This record gives sequence, C-alpha cells and structure tokens, in this order.
Amino acid sequence: MLKRQNPSTPEHSKDLAADGGALSMSHNDSRSFLNLSQLVLSAGQIKPSPALKHSKITYFEVEIVDVQSKKQICIVDKVPPASTLLDVKHKFHKACPQWYPSRVGLQLERNGPFLKDSVSIQSLAVSSIITLYFTDLGQQVGWTTFFLTEYTGPLLIYLLFYIRLSTIYDQVESRKNFRHPVVHLACFCHCLHYIRHLLETLFVHKFSEGHTPLKNMIKGCAFYWGFTSWIAYYINHPRYTPPSGNHFINVALAHQTNTEGNRTCFPSPTYNPFTWLFLLVSCPNYTYEAGSWISFTVMTQTLP
Repeated sequence: MLKRQNPSTPEHSKDLAADGGALSMSHNDSRSFLNLSQLVLSAGQIKPSPALKHSKITYFEVEIVDVQSKKQICIVDKVPPASTLLDVKHKFHKACPQWYPSRVGLQLERNGPFLKDSVSIQSLAVSSIITLYFTDLGQQVGWTTFFLTEYTGPLLIYLLFYIRLSTIYDQVESRKNFRHPVVHLACFCHCLHYIRHLLETLFVHKFSEGHTPLKNMIKGCAFYWGFTSWIAYYINHPRYTPPSGNHFINVALAHQTNTEGNRTCFPSPTYNPFTWLFLLVSCPNYTYEAGSWISFTVMTQTLP
C-alpha cells in the first residue's frame, strides 16, 4: 500500500522551489533579450541603401538660343545629370535634323569659347534650366579625311608631271632630252615623303577633336596641291638643268673625320640618331620637316 506524500513535506517544497527558480530564470532571460533588442533598435535606424535614397533623379532642361538673334530654337528636356554635351547635340539633331552634331557649336556665354563634347551637363548647371548659345559651324569633315585628301593630292600630282603628260610638256622635247638621275631621285624622295604622311595619318596620329570646317580642308589642299604643281613642273621639265655642287657636298659629308682621324658622330641621348635634335629643341618634328625641304631644294636647285 502506497503512502500518499504530504504536499507540505520538505521534498515537495524543494521541487516547487526548483520549478519556481527555473521559471524565474526563463523570465529573466526573456526580459534580457527584450532589453537587448530595444538597445539595438534605439542605437540607430537601419539606413536605406543608396539606390533607394537616390532613386529620384533630377532632370535638366537645356534651352538652345541662337547666338545672333537671341531667339529660342528649341528646348531639350529630360536630360540626365550624367549626360555630356555630345548627348545634348544628338537630341538637338533629332529636333532639328538640318544641324548634325559636328556642325553644332554651343557656348555657355555669347562671347565665350565653344564647349567640348566631353563636358558634363551637371558641371554647367546652376539651376534645372541651362541656357546654351548655338552657332552653326558650317559643313564639317573628319580630321582623317582632311589629311588623307591633303596628302594624296601632292602624291598623284607630282607623278602626273613626272610621266610628262602631253597636255603639260612638249612631247618632242621630252623625248629628245635625257632625264638626269636627280630627277628620278627627286620623284622618289617626294613620293616617299607623302607616303609617310599618309601612313602616319592612318596609324600614328590621334586627334583630340573629330571634325574641322570644310573650308580649312579647301585652303590646305590649295596650298599643298598648288605648291606641288609649281615644284613638279620645273623639276620634271625637259629643259631642267641638273645641280652641280650637290655631289661634292655629299662627298664631303660622307668623309667627315675629326682631328684624330676617326669618324665623327653627334652626341645623342639614345642610340636612335633621329632623337639627336631633342638636345636642341623640344619638338623636332617640324625641324626635320624644314630640313627635308631645304635639302630637297639644295638637291634640285629650283627656286619654287
């Protein structure tokens, strides 16, 4: 027969105390976790991501005004801050198709300089509306086209005089007179000079701006083509008299010696002799250009 235990016995009191202690500890842990959570939340709100913070983009309106009449031509709206002036020119071209981007010149002030295509619109903005002054730059051509046209002309024109066309020289006189070797040498040097220019235009030159007015190409072609015709006419003429002193100058230069009997050489910053002029001038490209034409003049002994 089992004996019923008295609830008031010491063993039962110990059990109740243990259960009560466990409940008290669980309650304290919950309260501590709640206090810790409130502390973290009160330390600072969670910052929104930059994408959410800057989700609203401010657009600009660009007012295009004629620089002469001061009349408004059009308004280019909804221009993002990251856009460049070239982007504005493309949108302006859509509104006014007769002015393609390379023909459009934009100024921040009427008498100010033309702005570059790479300028950011945001850097020009004082308010949400930007006023730019428009100037028609006229018909434009690319710099590569400019130089290829300018240098191809002298190359072909000189060859036309070299073969002595019947429309230029008298054929009877051309067949009768013997061509001096310097005439062939001059043709070779002249063609090599402009072939080098053409190759540099295609593979070496880098242009900061993509276009130039067409009138500049016309002036450049008139200069190069005109002087080439003048030079080639006299050098390839049947009555051309070959030079006499050039041979002795070349012989003297080929046998240069110093006081000790050794061949002399110019001091150079590198092993490339074409870099020697850097000791005298900062950019010797036009020094070589002038020197080559002076040498050509001495070699051919022609006034043009």
